[in-house]
Formats: sequence, structure tokens, C-alpha cells
Amino acid sequence: MPPHRARPALLAAAAAVAGLLLAGLPATVSQAADQQSCRPDGLYQTPGVDVPYCTVYDTAGREKMGADHQRRVIGYFTGWRTGKDGTPAYLASDIPWDKVTHLNYAFAHIDKSNRISVGADGPANAATGMTWPGVTGAEMDPAFPYQGHFNLLNKFKKQHPNVRTLISVGGWAETGGYFDDSGTRVGSGGFYSMATNADGSVNQAGIDTFADSAVDFVRKYGFNGVDIDYEYPTTMKDAGNPLDWSLSNARRAGLVKGYAALMKTLRERLDRAGAADGRHYLLSVAAPSSGYLLRGMETFQVQKYLDYVNIMSYDLHGAWNEYVGPNASLFDDGKDAELAAAGVYTTSQYGGIGYLNADWAYHYFRGSMPAGRINIGLPYYTRGFKNVTGGTDGLWGRAPSTSCPAGSGLTKCGDGATGIDNLWHDLDTSGKEAPAGSNPMWHAKNLEKGVVGDYVTRYGFPADTRLTGTYARRYDATLVAPWLWNAEKKVFLSTEDEQSVNAKADYVVDHGIGGTMVWELAGDYGWNAAKGQYEPGSTLTSAMYEKFKSASPYGAKRSAIDLPTEALKIDVDFGQFPLGDSNYPISPKLRITNNTAVTLPGGTEFRFDYATSAPGNAKDQSGWGTSVIRSDHTGSNVGGLKGDYHRVSLKLPAWQTLAPGASVELDFVYYLPVSTPSNWTVTFGGRTYALAGDLARGTTVVDPGTATPTPAPTPTPTPTPTPTPGGSCTAAAWSATAEYGGGSTVSHKAHTWKAKWWTKGEEPGTTGEWGVWQDLGAC
Repeated sequence: MPPHRARPALLAAAAAVAGLLLAGLPATVSQAADQQSCRPDGLYQTPGVDVPYCTVYDTAGREKMGADHQRRVIGYFTGWRTGKDGTPAYLASDIPWDKVTHLNYAFAHIDKSNRISVGADGPANAATGMTWPGVTGAEMDPAFPYQGHFNLLNKFKKQHPNVRTLISVGGWAETGGYFDDSGTRVGSGGFYSMATNADGSVNQAGIDTFADSAVDFVRKYGFNGVDIDYEYPTTMKDAGNPLDWSLSNARRAGLVKGYAALMKTLRERLDRAGAADGRHYLLSVAAPSSGYLLRGMETFQVQKYLDYVNIMSYDLHGAWNEYVGPNASLFDDGKDAELAAAGVYTTSQYGGIGYLNADWAYHYFRGSMPAGRINIGLPYYTRGFKNVTGGTDGLWGRAPSTSCPAGSGLTKCGDGATGIDNLWHDLDTSGKEAPAGSNPMWHAKNLEKGVVGDYVTRYGFPADTRLTGTYARRYDATLVAPWLWNAEKKVFLSTEDEQSVNAKADYVVDHGIGGTMVWELAGDYGWNAAKGQYEPGSTLTSAMYEKFKSASPYGAKRSAIDLPTEALKIDVDFGQFPLGDSNYPISPKLRITNNTAVTLPGGTEFRFDYATSAPGNAKDQSGWGTSVIRSDHTGSNVGGLKGDYHRVSLKLPAWQTLAPGASVELDFVYYLPVSTPSNWTVTFGGRTYALAGDLARGTTVVDPGTATPTPAPTPTPTPTPTPTPGGSCTAAAWSATAEYGGGSTVSHKAHTWKAKWWTKGEEPGTTGEWGVWQDLGAC
């Protein structure tokens, strides 16, 4: 999450109070005969626990969110916009409840005893004690033994029972500490010390304490699950909040293992609680999108424990360095100044792939998860610079500064926009405005319109404030990124608006993605005609709702090929990664362990998929003949990656056998980050099997001596509404040699087909449910 999260003392979030399970929640569903029929593809299940998946998921493993919610719209609701400090409030009554599917309350923290907390109870506690007398819609529900935001969230959930709420823990400011009741930040260690000991080992005792307290918390306050916003469990030095570096840098080598242990423990505790309570509890994370941070997170081994991942596909450019670019572009354009300066476009091993965009981040996670278990993030706030030189209307220009915010840890940074161009700013550790160009989108819309809103006095500006220069809107269709450019002030503010949000929503639908996540709901806008100004509203959230309400169901299957239905207990693991700053090229060891009762002979072939977030040039350095046998994307990623996977083949050397219980390692090399490779098969003795560790739906673990593998059935996709047959095909016939852009239509084998993105040589009808060609029906 972005760093504008420090909360003043008055708004320090809240405490544990006596409570009871939430009245008015949807009725508990009795255990289904086969809860496995509802388990999402690839989701880990706690051994020995009958998890009630069918209370949340349907028999295809898709989340049930209501008839008009085919994709998720997840909004972060922050606890500190209470209005008590004079700035505009954003309360539960302001949420567009009929447009969202999930709400993440930001934030709870980890206290000194490693327990989840929202601070000490009392009337100043925004989460559980505060009230808003006289505010319509903010009347407390007497059914609950607590007040504050938690009371109001649960009051509205009674009216909107399909909306699920999660408690989000951490955030930029509270990953390595927390704000006490006086508003002072306590550098307690937070996630860093709770999950990882000083020597880099896993702190299982701290993890157990936290996980048990999290279960108690969701039961007490009526949440549907837990969202972990740990920024960041990466081995890259000086990542995350500079205030935490003294703790985090010393533990870098153990952070990834601690993170994995934390998520596994949380999954198991929530599964057990869910079985006892008759409802499935959700677990999600806010995940980084930057290829730099992800390089130090190995293969992001925690995705199997998550119901879904929310990608923080924003904060891709900002005043932490001098390169002026979009906050949250959807695609790369091959011109990113930061990447160009780092040689990304000219280093041949990278394949020209730019990794600071949402499409790249989505494909990173798609390598290990079904599209439907991924949500892309959108910012309802701006990032911006002043004194910009070069670029096109500021885009890809530079704005260097050596006067960096106190406590930032930076000696060289960008010249962030200030004043009226920085309404939602944080304060640095000296109490001064931190330059960042951070504004709610409703304020940015007023700047674009040349309006000084009547709210500016509540942020400390004079009533007679006048704007300097004109904030001209610009838009780059390749990037899918709007911005405001003030030529007189040389100010660049990266924005979002209906055009970009609609394009991103179309991308979500076309790729079968689970939905979107928003930081934060309070930044959305609406037009107040009576006042002639933009104010907090729901324009962008409503736009996504309209795009998603009649969309086809999201992609629930991870593999693009039919996997065998029988699986073997052969474990595969990418490990022993060098620390992030030394991990180029990315060079883990691949360890294969035979947990079956038979010896694998020489020549045994393994195949797996890895994400197109890295180019198709992975190799081994151990003589196993690793080769990429299929690539869904080649070349640069300007305008988006064209497919999801590279498929790899490697074989045990002819002289190498692998006895039961034995392991073998090989040195592996690739050049951009990928999440955990998936869709494994192993072939020997004329038979092909899946691997149990993939957790694929519909597979059964077998003894290879007795199994007779059969192909897994292909789920029948939900049909796309078809046009009325016209008796003949009107679109031009598909040609194997022609190039087709996104939106092009062709006819082929008596059907009309629409291209979702650029393609050449891919035959309609052969690319699968989530491939490039969409079947529009018979013609």
C-alpha cells in the first residue's frame, strides 16, 4: 500500500473488547458431502480438516459473490478518515455497498506480544469506540458490543450479506511497528520479528501467537477473513519502510522462509476455525508488483495458501527516484526511463521485457495461479513531480532532487510535487510535508477542471487560494495511463479516470482475471453540480461494477492443458536462492525428491510451466538438457504479454536414477522473476502423471505401480452469449499469415471469432477458454 498511512494520535486504531459472533451474517451452511468439489484449483487444504469450501465457492471453485458480481471489486477502507481532524470523513455509510464485493479494513497491527491489535479501547478508537453523532448513516447498531467503524461495517453487512470483510494487517507504516494511542510510532519489529528471528530462523512461536489471535479477532468482530499487507518480505536490501531497515536488513536471509511459515500457519488455523464454525475464512495478501522487489521473494511460495492475491500494481513510479512516469500503467511502452537507465531494454537476456506495469505483474502471478485467484490493483490517488524537465508533457522526463524527506533513507530522490498538488501528503520524521504529489482523485479532477474546492481550507490552504497554470489532461493509450501536465509549473500528476479504469476492467474481463482491488475507496470521485466541484464519490467503482456485472465467470483453471488425473508424490522445489542483490541471473537450485515407492529410471521426463514474466530462455547448468518446448509469448512486452506460459522439458540423465526417498539437485538459471512454476507432469515407463504438490482439482494421489493415468476432463466453459445466426459468416476468413490486433473479428469453421489481443498464426478454436480467440458463436 502507498505510504500515506501514518495516522494521527486521535485516530489510532482500536482495541480488543468483549464481543460475540456477528449477528445478521449469512446463515451457516451445513457440511456438503464433498467439499473438495468446491475447492479452488491449487489451494492448499489443511490435512485432516474438512474445510467448508462450499460456503464460499461453487462446484467449479469460483467464489460466489451474487448474481451481479462476476468479478471481485475489493475496496480498502481506511480507519483514519473519520473527519475528527477537520478533513473530509469517509465512513462505512459512504461505501457503495452494492458495487463492491469485498472490503479490507486498514489497518490492524502486530503489538509487542505478537498479537493482532487495533489499539486500546475507548471513545477515540476509530475501529471500536468512536461515534459520529448527527451524521446520517453513521448511527450505531445496538446489536454489537462495540462501536466505531467495526459496528458500522457489520451494520451495513446485514443489508448487503454478499459483501465480505477482511481485516488487513500491516501496511507501509505498520509492517515493522505500530502507532500507539498517542500517535507515536513504536518500532517493535512487527512482521519482521514476529515471523523471523534475529538469526534468520523462523519464529514459529511468534507466528503461532499471531495466528491464534487473528482467528479470535475475526470471530469477535465478524470479519470473513484476514488480509496480510507485509511490506516487504524480500531479500532486497533497504526494501520497505526506512524506519524498519535496522530490523529488516539484519533478517533479510530469513524473511521469505518466515513469510511462508506465517502464511501456512494462518491457512491452517483459519481452516480449522472454519471447519468448527461452518464457514470458510478467506486469506489474502497485498503483493508487490515491482520486478525489483519480487526478485528478492524467490518464487513467492505462499500463493497456494491464499484464496486470492491482490497485486499492488501501483506506486510503480514516484518521488523515491528522479524518473517521471505513471503511477499504475497497465502496459509497458518500451520507453520507461527508469528501466532504460538500468539497461533493461538493451540487455539481451531480458528479452526487452519491461517489468513496471500491471500486465507484467499479473503474468508473474498467473504462472502459479488460476486467473480467477488474482486481482489487479488500482490507485484512487495520484503520484507526482514538480520541476520536471524533458519527456513528452513530462512523461519519461526527469525531476531530480537531493533534498529528500527526513527519515526516507534516501540521499538522492525525485522532486515530489507539494502544496496544492500534494493534498494527501504524509509528514516526514521532522514533521514536514513529504513531497509526493499525493492527492485523492477527486482533488485531481478539480485541478483538471481549474476548480479550487471549498474543502481546501480544511487542509490548511487560504480561502482565496488560486491555481497557477493549467492542468491539462494527457493520456497514453499504449500505457493505459492518464496524467495531468501543468506546463507553467512543470508539474506532472499521474491519475486514473473513467477511460483508464474502463480499459483496465476490460483487460480483467478479457483475461479471465478474478477482479480488481482499490487503494483506497475514499479517493473516488463524484460531481457535485450544486457546488460546481468534484467530491468523494463512486464514479470509478461504479464503472468497474458495470463492466463486471454481466461478464463471463472468471478463469478457475490454472493449466492451459489437460493434466493427468492421477498424481505422484514427487516433490519439486526451487530453493537456495542467493540474496536478492546478488541474485542475477536468478540462479536457484531445483531439488526433486522421489517420495513414491518406485525408482525413477534414467530418462524420466519432467515438464512444467513458468510465467511469461520472464523470457523463454530458462536453462539448467547441470546437464539435464532443459529446453523450452513451447512459448506463449516471444519478444518485448510493449502493449502486453500475449500469453501466460513457457513450457519446459528436462530429463534425468540416462545414467541417473532416483530411488524412493532420494533427492537430486540441478542448477537452474532464468533472467526475470517468476512465481512458483506449475502444471508439472512426470513421464516414465510409458505413463504420464501429474504431481501431487500442484494441488490441482480433480487429481488423485496414486501408487505409480498400480495407476492407469487418464487425461483430466476439460471443464465446460460458460458459453459467451452468441449473436443470432445470420446464415453466413460476414467476417473475413482467418488467415494463418495475417496479423490481427485486439478486437479484430474473423470467421473460421462456421464460427465468428474475436481477438482479445494481437495475434498471428494462432488458429481460432485451438487457444482455449482464456486464449487469444473468443468464440462469438456460429455464423
